[in-house]
Amino acid sequence: MSENTSIKPENLVASSGLFKGMNPLMGILSMVMIIGFVGYTISDVEASAEVFASGKNFIISSLDWFYVIVVNVALFFVFWLMVSRFGDVKLGKPDDEPDFSTFSWVCMLFSAGLGSGLIYWGVAEPMYHIQGNPFQEQLGIEAGGVDAVVNSVTVTIFHWGLHGWGLYVLVGLCLAYFSYRYDLPLTLRTALYPILKERIYGPWGHLVDLIGVFGTIFGLATSLGLGVTPIAAGLENLGWMANTQTNQLILVAIITCLGTASAASGVGKGVRILSEANVMASVGLLILFIILGPTAFLLGVTISGFGDYIWNVIPMGFWINGEPENQWQSWWTIFYWGWWIAWCPFVGLFIARVSKGRTIRQFCYFVLLIPTSVVMLWMGVFGGAAAGVDLFNDAGVIDATNNDYASGVFATIAGFGYSWLVYPITVLVTVLLISWFVTSSDSGTLVMCTMLSMGDEHPPVKFRIFWGLTAGVVAGVLMLAGGLSALQTASIVAGLPIAVILLCMVYGMVHALHEDHPAPDVEDKYEMEFLNR
Repeated sequence: MSENTSIKPENLVASSGLFKGMNPLMGILSMVMIIGFVGYTISDVEASAEVFASGKNFIISSLDWFYVIVVNVALFFVFWLMVSRFGDVKLGKPDDEPDFSTFSWVCMLFSAGLGSGLIYWGVAEPMYHIQGNPFQEQLGIEAGGVDAVVNSVTVTIFHWGLHGWGLYVLVGLCLAYFSYRYDLPLTLRTALYPILKERIYGPWGHLVDLIGVFGTIFGLATSLGLGVTPIAAGLENLGWMANTQTNQLILVAIITCLGTASAASGVGKGVRILSEANVMASVGLLILFIILGPTAFLLGVTISGFGDYIWNVIPMGFWINGEPENQWQSWWTIFYWGWWIAWCPFVGLFIARVSKGRTIRQFCYFVLLIPTSVVMLWMGVFGGAAAGVDLFNDAGVIDATNNDYASGVFATIAGFGYSWLVYPITVLVTVLLISWFVTSSDSGTLVMCTMLSMGDEHPPVKFRIFWGLTAGVVAGVLMLAGGLSALQTASIVAGLPIAVILLCMVYGMVHALHEDHPAPDVEDKYEMEFLNR
C-alpha cells in the first residue's frame, strides 16, 4: 500500500488568485455551509433548536448502543496497538525524528484535548453527580455523603478519561501514519485511504473533510460562546466587569483576536509557548487546591476515585441504561461520547500534526495514559476540594453550581477560608480560563486551514486570520440570536457520521499495518533466532 498516487494534493490547491494556497472548492463549500447553517439557525432560533433537539434525542435515545460500541472499539484497538508487534513502527519514515520535545508535545496535547473545561467542570460535574446518579443507586450509596463524593469523582473521571482519549488516539494515529508514511495530505480524508484509495481526492473525500470542518468551526464557536460564561463570572467576582451579554461579546472578540494572532504565528511559536505556560500555571493552581483545601480528605477521595475507576472502567464503559424513563445516561454519558466524537477531527488532526517521528507505542502511551492520569488527579483534587468545603465549611458549592455551573469553582475558592487569597486565586483561574480558550482557538484555526489547504502544515497566514476571526464572528452572532444551544445540539448530531468514519479507520489501520509490516514466516523466525545466538 505504499505506492504513490497519481493524483497529487497540491494540484487541488490554487496557485494564484484569491484562494491561493487553498482548495477553492472546499473553501467555497465551507463558507456556504457556515453561512447557510448560521442563517437557518438565527432565522428562527426556536424552530431550528427544535429540529436539532429532535435529531439529538433520537441519537441519544435510540443509538446509545452504537456510541457505546464505537468508543469501546476505539479504546480496545488502542490497547491492542500498545502490545502488538506494530508498536515500534514510526509515524513517518524510519529515520524521521520528532519535531518537538516531549514536554512541548505533551503540553500541546492538553491545549487541544482538554483546556479550560477541566477548570470549571472539575468542580461542577462532581457536584452534580454527588446529588444522585444511577451508579450510586446500583451501589446503594446515599446521595450527598462521603461515599457519594468518591462515586461522583469516579463518574467524572469516566466521562473525561480513557474512552474519550481513545477516540483522539485513533484519529490522530491514523492521520499521522498515512500522512507521514504515505506522503498523503494531513486531512481527515486521508484516514480512509485504505478504503477509498485515490477517491479520497474526489467527492467522498471532500465530504469527509467538510464534516471535519463543520465539527471544528462550530465546535470552536460553541465552546467559545458557552465558555465566556465562566470567564465573565470570574471577572464579575473580581469586580472588573458585569456579567452581561455585551461584555461577554467583548470577551469573545478579545479571545478571538488573541487566538488568531497565536495561530498566525504558527505551531512552533504561539501555540507551543502558550500551551507550555498554561500547563505550568495549571500545575500551580492544582497545588494550591491541594494545600488550601481539606488536604487529607481530597487526597483520599482522589486515591479512592482512581481505584474505583480502574476497577470499574470496563463495566461502566459497556453499561447501557435499561430504564427508558431515566434520562441520566442520555444527558451525561451519551452526550459526552457524542461531544468527544464531534471533536475528533479537530483534536485528532492537531495531535497528528505535532506527533511526526513518534512510534505507535509511544504515541498510544503518551496520548492515552498521560492525559487520563492527569484527569484522574485533577478531578479528584477539584471534586474532593469542592465537596470537602461544602461538607465541612458549609460553603454552598452545590447550590452555586446548581444555579450556574461556572460559579462552582469560585465558590470553592471562597470556601477555603483564606479571604486574602480569594482575589489572587480568582485572578489566576480567570487568566487560565482565557489562555486555555486561546490555545483551543488557535489549534482549531490551524486545523481548519490545514484541511482546507489539502494538508499544508503551514497554511497561508491570511487564511489563518480569516478562519480564526470567522469562528469568533459565528460565536458572537449565535450568542446574540440565542442559537448557541441549538448549535451545540447540532454538533452532537454531526458526530454520528464521524462515528461511522471512526469504525472505518479501525479497519483501514489494521489492514494497512498487516500489509505494510507482514509477520515473518515461522522458518525465517527460527533462522533469525539461530543466527542471533
